[in-house]
Amino acid sequence: MVDITHKTRTLRIATAQATVQVSRPETVEAIRSRTVPKGDVFEMAKAAGFLAVKKTPDLLPDCHPIPVEYTAVQYRIEDLTIVIELTVKTIYKTGVEVEAMHGASVVALTMYDMLKPIDKGVEIRNIRLLEKKGGKSDRNAAPEGLKVAVVVCSDSISNGAGEDRSGKKIIEKLGAFGIKVSEYSIVADDKAEIQAKLRALQSAGYDLALTTGGTGLSPRDVTPEAVSELLDREIPGITETARQYGQERIPTSMLSRSAAGFIGEMLVITMPGSTGGVIEYIDALFPHVLHVFNVLEGKKHD
Repeated sequence: MVDITHKTRTLRIATAQATVQVSRPETVEAIRSRTVPKGDVFEMAKAAGFLAVKKTPDLLPDCHPIPVEYTAVQYRIEDLTIVIELTVKTIYKTGVEVEAMHGASVVALTMYDMLKPIDKGVEIRNIRLLEKKGGKSDRNAAPEGLKVAVVVCSDSISNGAGEDRSGKKIIEKLGAFGIKVSEYSIVADDKAEIQAKLRALQSAGYDLALTTGGTGLSPRDVTPEAVSELLDREIPGITETARQYGQERIPTSMLSRSAAGFIGEMLVITMPGSTGGVIEYIDALFPHVLHVFNVLEGKKHD
């Protein structure tokens, strides 16, 4: 099965459609009047669809077991065609489009089974996904012209005794979202030096500055303090989200300190100095955090 442990829980919604074509107007009337010998077609088929949604991972090997939190079936009759629409919702790490399509197909198959004794011309047609929402695919585009900087905060790397990996990993990960890093720099674990670099970036019109390193508990780990002193507006939810994400994976994440907010109109986020730490931060925050730039432009929240 595909590894989804790096994903975050979000509201996922999918709607699938299937159509059942009958050959006689009398069949439609029997459905409407609930006189089909095998029972109430709409209610029986709906119940079968509910079961199918829940049983999807039992039948399709690569589907993850998920908490199905809502399923609904709607019908409409158009001449000799019965249109089925099935919607599934969950708050989880992966989408529910396969569950919705499986459910819609079983609704259609149940209707076929119930109608075939009175109509030999019944056909199932056009099982398809109508819509899916949720997950990172809904917000996967960086605002055009976003000016981004990565600042590595480390004594050893700045004096040539160590090699940067976390900063380069940030650049690599951001590239997957179509974000190009315009400034990459290395500074010592020194509050004044960190602050000077951030002020220079803000003066140069940068929109986003990501720091890596200096978020631990050693005496030289001063990045959160350096950043916090400069913030005009703190955004606690960013750091809370990143820490919660990390805590679910590595218990010692609770020892990492961070800060996030605006210096003027430049968003600054401090990230850990380890490669694994920055991977977790970006997986937790991006691309959703980019919505702050839409808000700055006066666009409404989704």
